[in-house]
Amino acid sequence: MRRSWLMAGLLALCATVGSAWAQSAPAAGAAPAAASARSAAVLTEPKADETNAQRAQTQPGNNAPMWRAVRQSGEVAGFTTLPGVEKGVLIQEFKQYPGSSMTTAGEAWRQVRNRYVLPYGGALIVIALLAVGIFYFTRGPLGGHTPYTGKKVERFTPFERAAHWTNALAWVVLAVSGLVMAFGKFLLLPILGGALFGYLTYALKTVHNLVGPLFAVSLVIVILTFVKDNFPRAGDLRWLMRLGGMLSRSPHDDVPSHRFNAGEKVLFWFGVFVSGLVVVGSGLVVNQLVPGIEATRANMQVALLVHGVSTAIMMALFVGHIYMGTLGTRDALQAMKTGMVDEGWAREHHALWAEDIRAGRIPAVRSDRGAGRDASAGAPTVHA
Repeated sequence: MRRSWLMAGLLALCATVGSAWAQSAPAAGAAPAAASARSAAVLTEPKADETNAQRAQTQPGNNAPMWRAVRQSGEVAGFTTLPGVEKGVLIQEFKQYPGSSMTTAGEAWRQVRNRYVLPYGGALIVIALLAVGIFYFTRGPLGGHTPYTGKKVERFTPFERAAHWTNALAWVVLAVSGLVMAFGKFLLLPILGGALFGYLTYALKTVHNLVGPLFAVSLVIVILTFVKDNFPRAGDLRWLMRLGGMLSRSPHDDVPSHRFNAGEKVLFWFGVFVSGLVVVGSGLVVNQLVPGIEATRANMQVALLVHGVSTAIMMALFVGHIYMGTLGTRDALQAMKTGMVDEGWAREHHALWAEDIRAGRIPAVRSDRGAGRDASAGAPTVHA
């Protein structure tokens, strides 16, 4: 009997405990739901003008405000503690250069450079080379139709030749290094490979920057030295209209000129004075040597485009100058090597200058080396 009552008591206790647990279970499960409700009350929809810190609260893991600020740093510079120009600008503003699409300024510069400056500038230089090659093989060197007398006249003084050769050698170094830096990626990189081409371009870039100031100084000296004989004079227009008789095979069609003919004057003013000074000026900007011009990316991009265009024009003009001063005209190179030319050469190529010398308006020898000796010494030579 006692056992029956004991079992009944145990069953009643278990039933009471089970009922209490069943009643408390829904209350325990309601806690996460309440926490979620409270979190939903804190979180709100993200807004377009939020900072990155605010977005971390409204939409954790979404860093769109930061990347938007990076993208627009060309218009509104970001904050940075680093010193220097444009440190807060990671991506430039949208810009459209002539010939480019509306895109970031760096990409617009790249499009103009690769679509226009390099292909058209390179084509201009190649056309100039082909032109002088065709002229040489069809026309041959000019001159040799007037007998030489053996009497010498001074065409270039030692100072003039020193200024010219210094400028010319600096120009050759700059031209070669510039061509490799501009076109080497397309022509030399596939042949040399990345490592060797990288060392080559780095070395040439260093040489380019070191020789540039020498070219700039010597260019100014050349301009000041030769400017007085390159002003337009009577007969220059006629020379240009007939191209000095260069296209005629008759030796009697040569057009007389003064110390420098109209073609040489065009080269001086457009190839040396205008193009040369623009090349030097833009190069100084690129090398950050011009006071008052900040080294911003926009300034560098404009300077590089101007530098590339003016250099291509200058190189094309100088191809003709180098040809006429070496293979294109007999004994022209000798004039720049020794400074002296035969009187017959002067009459054939620069008749008005030779007449001024004969009349005594210009001394036959302008430097000190003619003092104390006969400038006309030497055996006569005749070129057929």
